[in-house]
Amino acid sequence: MTDEMRIADPAVRIDEQELEVSLRPRQFADFVGQEGIKEQLGIFIEAARSRHEPLDHVLLIGPPGLGKTTLAQIIAGEMGVSIRTTSGPALERKADIAAILTNLQEGDVLFIDEIHRLGRSVEEVLYPAMEDYQLDIIIGQGPSARTIRLDVPPFTMVGATTRAGLITTPLRDRFGVTHRLDYYGIEDLALIARRSASILSVEAEEPGLLEIAGRSRGTPRVCNRLLRRVRDFAQVRHDGRVTGPVACQALGMLEVDEEGLDKVDRGILRLIIEKFDGGPVGLGTLAVAVGEERDTVEDVYEPYLLQKGLIQRTPRGRVATRLAYDHIGAEAPPHQKLF
Repeated sequence: MTDEMRIADPAVRIDEQELEVSLRPRQFADFVGQEGIKEQLGIFIEAARSRHEPLDHVLLIGPPGLGKTTLAQIIAGEMGVSIRTTSGPALERKADIAAILTNLQEGDVLFIDEIHRLGRSVEEVLYPAMEDYQLDIIIGQGPSARTIRLDVPPFTMVGATTRAGLITTPLRDRFGVTHRLDYYGIEDLALIARRSASILSVEAEEPGLLEIAGRSRGTPRVCNRLLRRVRDFAQVRHDGRVTGPVACQALGMLEVDEEGLDKVDRGILRLIIEKFDGGPVGLGTLAVAVGEERDTVEDVYEPYLLQKGLIQRTPRGRVATRLAYDHIGAEAPPHQKLF
């Protein structure tokens, strides 16, 4: 079971990156959902611009596909500055982050995705840069080593993470603005699907858009991906219009059910129920049985299953709930206590 096999995967495939970028909103007015976050960021940006200061550093928290990267780009656009994008795993040495910081222009946005994966040595370089806009450089080695402090242009750092608990306290405390993005409702996802359909020149009816939205796992990225696959089905098997029945047929062919679960999700539930008697089963054991890394199971598969109440985390491991038995049509053992 690999990520590439999943239609309802919130991760971005390499072959879809360019199309994904074309569907992203460029301003707050086009960004659907997360109303409280948009309102607050709009106020903070307007205030910073009126004072001719960079926006305070921003930390965005939430599962993949909810719009963290898009919000970072909108922040840069609304501030009228450039954005430099990188990721935590890409910054392996102090020199990497130092080179980026010294090449920023005043007011620029530095966006670091997966910021929880920054190395400790890189973090230590960021501390004075974020607080005082200064960079400590060590020249030489041993007793003759000395430290010089360089000024860096005032900038705004926007960090994005799916696992806020892994960010160290000193780094987290240096962000002046912290927002947690929530999963989207069906109505907002239908609006996103309508906007994307317009950009892609897809003729789509409201029932079809609602059907796609209802199976999008509360995630705009998944919604856009399902829309593109339904578009393909409508073009080949029908007249190109995305209607309610056409969307149902297409999503059935893709094996995405009414709750947004795909073949892999249902496989995990069956694995817990049929192979491990409903649990508890440890994360490591579950990852080996699924054929995935522990982080992939925890970050990609589990969040939506937990949100839907289909599994539960316990000190002893993952447990299938009564809803999981009902969803896959299995009979719960009478002796087992279900949540």
